[in-house]
Amino acid sequence: MTRAAAAQRRRLVALGACLAVAVGTPLAWSATRPPAAVGEGLAAGLAAGLAAPAAAPPATPLGTSGPQAEGQEPARTLPRLSARPADPASVAARVPAVDPPVEVSVPALGVSAPVDAMGVDADGAMGLPDDVRRTSWYRHGAVPGTGGGTSVIAGHVASAAGRGVLGDLPDLDRGDEVVVRTAAGELLRYRVTTREAVVKEALPVADLFAREGPERLVLVTCGGPYLRELGAHRDNVVVVAEPA
Repeated sequence: MTRAAAAQRRRLVALGACLAVAVGTPLAWSATRPPAAVGEGLAAGLAAGLAAPAAAPPATPLGTSGPQAEGQEPARTLPRLSARPADPASVAARVPAVDPPVEVSVPALGVSAPVDAMGVDADGAMGLPDDVRRTSWYRHGAVPGTGGGTSVIAGHVASAAGRGVLGDLPDLDRGDEVVVRTAAGELLRYRVTTREAVVKEALPVADLFAREGPERLVLVTCGGPYLRELGAHRDNVVVVAEPA
């Protein structure tokens, strides 16, 4: 089965998954997914040549599989993607002097999505768009194309409304291309070095949001089995890419 055919099959499965989320039926994504990891592993991929992070991330913990279906109130939730502290001084000092990303494309998956510049929400976690067809870039972190730091773009895997644009991240292989378009129209090209599914509680957020070190692009969505009792997927799928 070709990768495109496999992705199409998963999209059909995803439609059932979204309905399952809406009615609270348990679903295991792992049964339809390829092996969780490619490349050198997330820890090694992020740590190679990485300078010490500027500050520790807050304790407030990418989160649910998508916007919660109406009426779903899980007793507790898994951590959401932690973001770096965004105090006024640090934010003012980090207003990008370059153009922000406005679109991310993954040719191997046949997807392209708008990118919204977002910060942190009221809980101190990275902001995510309500629309599963859009993604968010953490605007208080590194800026793609500036030559340093880890830029984070995240999106939902699915919701009751449908499949998320990053839902097929587990299909990516080492060497696949990711293209980021900036507001000025510049195309920034990256190659995947690592793809790994990580239990949310074990996500290395300090490295994931590093503002220093070599330039990297990180794509994040949810993955692993859907846990009905928590109203969320167990894992985060993290893809690390380096400038091509």
